[in-house]
Amino acid sequence: MADTSGTTGSGTEPEAGPETAAKPRPEAAAGAGAEAAGSGAVPQRKPSWTYIGPGIVVAATGVGAGDLVATLIAGSKFGYTLMWAAVIGCLVKISLAEAVGRWHLATGRTLFDGWRTLGGWTTAYFAVYVVIWGFVYGATAMSSSALPIVALFPDGPGLKTWAIITGLVGLVFVWFNQYAVFEKVMTVLVGVMFVVVVYVAARVVPDVGASFAGLLPVLPDGSLVYTLGLIGGVGGTITMAAYGYWVNAKGWSDSSWMKVMRLDNRVAYLTTGIFVVAMLVVGAELLHASHLALTKGDRGLIDLGQILEDRFGAATAKLFLVGFFATSFSSLIGVWHGVSLMFADFVERMRAGRRPGDAEHAGSAAIGRQERSGPFRAYLLWLTFPPMTLLWLDEPFGLVIGYGVLGAFFMPFLALTLLWLLNSSRTPRAWRNGWLSNGMLGAAGLLFVVLCVQQVRELPW
Repeated sequence: MADTSGTTGSGTEPEAGPETAAKPRPEAAAGAGAEAAGSGAVPQRKPSWTYIGPGIVVAATGVGAGDLVATLIAGSKFGYTLMWAAVIGCLVKISLAEAVGRWHLATGRTLFDGWRTLGGWTTAYFAVYVVIWGFVYGATAMSSSALPIVALFPDGPGLKTWAIITGLVGLVFVWFNQYAVFEKVMTVLVGVMFVVVVYVAARVVPDVGASFAGLLPVLPDGSLVYTLGLIGGVGGTITMAAYGYWVNAKGWSDSSWMKVMRLDNRVAYLTTGIFVVAMLVVGAELLHASHLALTKGDRGLIDLGQILEDRFGAATAKLFLVGFFATSFSSLIGVWHGVSLMFADFVERMRAGRRPGDAEHAGSAAIGRQERSGPFRAYLLWLTFPPMTLLWLDEPFGLVIGYGVLGAFFMPFLALTLLWLLNSSRTPRAWRNGWLSNGMLGAAGLLFVVLCVQQVRELPW
């Protein structure tokens, strides 16, 4: 996807080695606000594969086990016909994540700070959302991570015990480690996910001709909901908003990192695209031809493990379960870290009573203060311990409704507020949206509004 936000600066690109990204620069963070007041046209650092990191983190966090099951079911019902929707979905996510990263780098301000400039309603929505969403998601993430472990060790502890263990491991890991270690572990988990999913897709022998034919936009009867889900669902959560915070935590704190961020973002979502295509292949070849059905939700991957064992043997099935665990646990620790960063920023600004736009602590994520803060750790505890009660109790009716409604509204909220922020004087002119970014974000906003209505209608009212 081409750079779409106007001029990207000129002049000689400074030398910047991998160590520059690995070590956050407080002086750059402190100067970000001053730079944002100017033209935004600064010398660009040369993009390098050695910088890649935050995008991999956000992609791994956003793609959970439930997303992979939804993709499998789409492949099982329609074969390769919806391959084009998966490709469009990747372009939509690239546009959204690029917009989030561009806001953080161009303005020197966090996304929550930007939302505050749009009015108090954004603060109210985020405050309610982050509390209810975190409570329900914590239980979901722990259960999802425990499922493959129970399948791998059927004679061991039960699901609830393993769920608690995975939650505690995630808590301890994020509590005692900062971004650099977190990114390395996430990269390893992504590597496991990638190898396993691509290996399984290769084992089922994809029909190359049919897969290319699936790139032609076609809507079979009854496929609209699955098509919208493929475009908007995989990797589309609050973690996309966390991307800017991970960009800052990496040490990228001004617009000289813009080209680096864009390369990072594209690589991440191209990787996600390969996941989605591979799972469509598995659904099309393994399930569609045999008319096999999966359980909805995370348990569908347990069904798939059994099908793989019947066809390819126990070794392939166990390898798949390892990939299933990597997918689920990367989402768990990604949310534990990324959404806790967002919550820490939210609390810090509310507590200090700063006016929207103050850049006094814009670099706090970049120099690691937020990861050691009380609000960061308080939200970690909120994600871990209260949700454990839901492992024994059915989720209360009102909580299910509230979680569903707030969650459905988040992606349209993100897309439409980014359109607002990046077309206004809040963003330096050089980094405002161009026609392509406006088109992609506008299309994403419309898509997510439709998906929002669909999700709300499907709630158990």
